[in-house]
Amino acid sequence: MSRRSGILEFAVLGLLRESPMHGYELRKRLNTSLGVFRAFSYGTLYPCLKTLVANGWLIEEPGHTTEDALAAPLAGRRAKIVYRLTAEGKEHFEELLSQTGPDAYEDEHFAARFAFFGQTSRDVRMRVLEGRRSRLEERLEKMSASLARTRERLDDYTLELQRHGMESVEREVRWLNELIESERAGRDLKGPGHGETVRDTTEGAPGVLPRPGDTPGPDTPGDTAT
Repeated sequence: MSRRSGILEFAVLGLLRESPMHGYELRKRLNTSLGVFRAFSYGTLYPCLKTLVANGWLIEEPGHTTEDALAAPLAGRRAKIVYRLTAEGKEHFEELLSQTGPDAYEDEHFAARFAFFGQTSRDVRMRVLEGRRSRLEERLEKMSASLARTRERLDDYTLELQRHGMESVEREVRWLNELIESERAGRDLKGPGHGETVRDTTEGAPGVLPRPGDTPGPDTPGDTAT
């Protein structure tokens, strides 16, 4: 299985863990919620779904509602197939969520992993964020060294493009630093029913992502992931 198809399978399982969907809904969510998948087509998605069904991680069911089931025959069309995550599929997805190998730090895979951080335990989130930061810091060093060697041979536009690339990586490193500090400090969550703020001290509880300009709070004993 290629790395790209593996990312797609991961994202499909994650979306279906939230709720069953038919293929069109899945493709729409992949395009709108996970920008990394904008280039994927139905020709890529449906073989992926068939593979997941064959592995026992998904099952195919008739359309969501009675109206769906009745409308298709009247229109001369097949009923929409809805894909639902099985217990085995949920277990497999949770296993994938727990993995923090080097692939999780790469551009496309990191974007997919980050999209499901709300379903990921804090210690895993920390490892992925720190791994991604290290990967980008290595990239910055290589870009800086390359620019130093070739600066005199580059025209102004190429040089500006190189600088723009470095600035983009530097911005992401700063963003990752904010996220890591937020994870270490704990998350502020909305309490059920009253909108009160409570401190997140649980492993894997989803929280509020830091926004530009936010100042992370002080470390709380026991909240720092190792």
